[in-house]
Amino acid sequence: MDISWIPGDSDLLVTIVAGLVVIGGVGAALLGRGRQAPPREAPPRRDDAATTATTTVEEAPEEALEEAAPAVETPEAVDHRFGRLRRRVGTTFGQSLLAIFRRGSLSQDDWDELEETLLMADVGAAATDELLADLKARLKAEPDGDPRALLRAALLDVVDPSLDRSLALGAPGDGELHSAVVVGVNGVGKTTTVGKLARVLVAEDRSVVLGAADTFRAAAADQLETWGARVGVPVVRAHVDGADPASVAYEAADRARTDAAEVLLVDTAGRLQNKQGLMDELGKIVRVVSKVSPPKEVLLVLDATTGQNGLTQARVFGQVAPLTGIVLTKLDGTAKGGIVLAVQRELGVPVKFVGLGEGADDLAPFDPAGFVDSLLGD
Repeated sequence: MDISWIPGDSDLLVTIVAGLVVIGGVGAALLGRGRQAPPREAPPRRDDAATTATTTVEEAPEEALEEAAPAVETPEAVDHRFGRLRRRVGTTFGQSLLAIFRRGSLSQDDWDELEETLLMADVGAAATDELLADLKARLKAEPDGDPRALLRAALLDVVDPSLDRSLALGAPGDGELHSAVVVGVNGVGKTTTVGKLARVLVAEDRSVVLGAADTFRAAAADQLETWGARVGVPVVRAHVDGADPASVAYEAADRARTDAAEVLLVDTAGRLQNKQGLMDELGKIVRVVSKVSPPKEVLLVLDATTGQNGLTQARVFGQVAPLTGIVLTKLDGTAKGGIVLAVQRELGVPVKFVGLGEGADDLAPFDPAGFVDSLLGD
């Protein structure tokens, strides 16, 4: 009988080892399958998610309202504003004048230098001639006089402290509605000036309504609303872009009358003085406001850095609306402070307010003596 298939001792050992390896591999595979990942957390039920969303919606608005509601500010008192801001006048021509004037006996070259300094500072030709004539007369009368005192007196005469610089808007609490229209070319800061004037009036305990009649610049009404919200002053604005500015002005006047407000301030669109159509529209705004309350003030906003160009603007605006006062913005940090002397000399319209910084309360009533002293470094 053939018995060759029967394994020997060594073959039997190899067979047993191979069998154990196969059995071990099968066992490992089965064990791996048995190790399953831990079950994922079940998603929240629909009713739980709805409850969470509802809680968020109920809580969020209250927090959002607290953050969005602007705190009503208390504007700075008006009386001492110019005293705080006068160091910012920043003009240098007063110091230059004083340096020349201190040389004692002035030669013709010195007088020519004085004239050039005044003209470079935008004092204007007419005001320059007047000031130089005044200085020569004072030197002749007081040859040994204090140069600073003589120059101060001459400058103060040109600034003319006798002009009435108060706003003709009645007395606080008089029970009447007084209106003011603010005009000027593009970019001089009319809307900002209206907002700052509102703060001045609120500081005097007056009730104010603002009219956003600048309907050509989309952001103007939003900007004015921000200013109004900061001091609790209502703003009447157009419901659509490009609305008729005169109709907005009339609606604002009517709202001020209904609310028994004391002051209406109307912001107007910036317009070039050579655009007759826009200038005619300005006259229309003044007329429709007059149906409710004839404007007691028509304030022209001028950028102090524009110098003599401001005089041209003022003349043309004065032909359309009866200007009652000038608000000079950006007077801080400019060597063109002579425009104060020129605009009053040329137009007979007083500078009533000056902007001497970018802060909300950096608009101050113009103080002639303080201005001259600032020019001379006092």
